[in-house]
Amino acid sequence: MKQQVLVVGLGRFGSSVARELHLLGHEVMAVDSSERTVNDIAPHVTHALQLDASDEGALRAAGAGDFPHAIVSISSAIDASIFAVMALQNLGVPNIIAKAANDLHASILERVGASRVVLPEREMGERVAHTFAISSVIDYLDLGPRFGIAKVRPPTDWIGRSLAQLQLPATMKLTPIAICRADKVIVNPHSSEVVGKDDVVVLVGPDERLERIRERGADR
Repeated sequence: MKQQVLVVGLGRFGSSVARELHLLGHEVMAVDSSERTVNDIAPHVTHALQLDASDEGALRAAGAGDFPHAIVSISSAIDASIFAVMALQNLGVPNIIAKAANDLHASILERVGASRVVLPEREMGERVAHTFAISSVIDYLDLGPRFGIAKVRPPTDWIGRSLAQLQLPATMKLTPIAICRADKVIVNPHSSEVVGKDDVVVLVGPDERLERIRERGADR
C-alpha cells in the first residue's frame, strides 16, 4: 500500500532510506539543510526541500503535519534531531521513527515523542557478529534475548532430505519459515519440501540452536 513518508536528514542513512522507499512505490518528501544534498536526492524522491527541520514553522509551511509517517535520520547533530522530533510531534505526525547515535540520545528521542528509535550501527554490528560467529549464517535478525531469525546455508546432511525427514523443530528447536531458491521464495514451506544444495533456509529459534548448525556440518 502506497504511503506518504517524510524523511528528515539526508546523510548516508537518510538518503538510503528515502531512495529505497521511493523505489518501493511510496511518496517521499526528503528534507535537509544542505542545498547540495537536496539537489542530489531530488531525482530519486517525489519531493525534495531545503529547510531547517528543527524549525517547527518551516516544517509546518512545508506541510509536514500532513504526513502520517516521518523518519528523522539526523544523528550527528543531536540537538537538531531532538528538536525535529519535537516539532513533528507538535504538528501531529502519528508515526515518527528516529535514528539515534547512542543510548542517551535514544532515550531522549523516545521521551520527546519518537514512536520508534533505531541505532543502525549497533544493529548492524550485532548482525555482523552473528554472521561472523556462525559461518553458515548469511544474515541474522534479533527478535529478543538470544533468540532470532537467521538465513543459513544448509549443512551437508540436510541436502536432499525433506523437512519432514529433518524434523528441525523436534531435533534442533528450530522452525523453518521460508526457503530461498534462486529467485523464488517459498514461505511456510510444506514438510515435503526437499532442501537443495543451493537453497538458503530461513530459520527462527534460540541463538544457541542456530550456533549448533555448524556442528552438523555447515562448513562446506
